[in-house]
Amino acid sequence: MPFVRRFDHVGITVADLDAATDFFVGLGLEVEGRAFLEGEFLDTVCGIPDSRTEIVMLRSPDGGRLELARFVRPEAVPGSPDAMANELGLRNVSFEVDDVQAAVDWAASEGYRLVGGIGEHEGAWRMAYLRGPEGLVVSLAQRLG
Repeated sequence: MPFVRRFDHVGITVADLDAATDFFVGLGLEVEGRAFLEGEFLDTVCGIPDSRTEIVMLRSPDGGRLELARFVRPEAVPGSPDAMANELGLRNVSFEVDDVQAAVDWAASEGYRLVGGIGEHEGAWRMAYLRGPEGLVVSLAQRLG
C-alpha cells in the first residue's frame, strides 16, 4: 500500500530569512505566507523543546512549494556553506527556467556565483548549479528544443 498521496514541499533552514526569501522571489517564486511557530506541535515534530521558528512559504508558478525557516530558539547550527554534490544530505533544490543564462546573470548581479559552469546535456537540457543563500546549491534547468 502506498503511503504518499502527493509531494507537498521542501523545507530549508536558513539564518537570514529575508535574504533567502528575496533570492527565491527574484527567481520567480511567490510568497504564500509568513508566520511564527512555537509550542507543543513544533516541539514535538522537530524534537527540539521550547523551539520557536519563523517560516516563509513560497510557491512556484506550477504550484510547487518551498518552506524557508529561521530558528529564533534555539540558535541555528551552521552547516557547510561550501558543500559539494558528493556530500551527504540535501544535494540541491532544482527549478526549470526559461533562460538559464539570464537567471545566472541575475544571480551574479545579486552576488551569487556558479558552482561550476553552464552545461548542456544531449541537446535536451542546459543546466547550472548556483551557490545561493547560505551556500545552498540551486539547480537551474532549461529545456531545449
